[in-house]
Amino acid sequence: MNLSLLLTGLIKHFEGLRLSSYRCPAGIWTIGYAHTGHGVHEGMSISVGQANALLHQDAIKCLNQALKASPVLESSGENRLSAVGDFVFNLGINRYKYSTFKKRIDDEDWPNAVIECNRWIFAGGKKLKGLVIRREVEAELLLG
Repeated sequence: MNLSLLLTGLIKHFEGLRLSSYRCPAGIWTIGYAHTGHGVHEGMSISVGQANALLHQDAIKCLNQALKASPVLESSGENRLSAVGDFVFNLGINRYKYSTFKKRIDDEDWPNAVIECNRWIFAGGKKLKGLVIRREVEAELLLG
């Protein structure tokens, strides 16, 4: 699979780079560009090259999950695939798979997909400006 520079650029922009491990707001050990997993632990540090390699793996995984859940994305263009890939990276495949957003994607109902995408702006019951901006960028990509 060809990994989109658009997708990795989105993730880098919205997640930022942290070369030392930290606990995300959900309490999960995280490093690099929001990489999580069994190997991430307290006191860990990585190089920029390692962070990019982890991002590549994580982005490929999200793209594969998005394509498996919504095969229509295969022929929908890089912008739309990158938008959904970023959504899956940010929120996880299960939130995507069981969402009205996915139903709109699968129907290729792009205007209503945008409406659904823009509903995912809360974390911990609070509206977050960063999520509002991220969803706006994804929405623009969905429209073409």
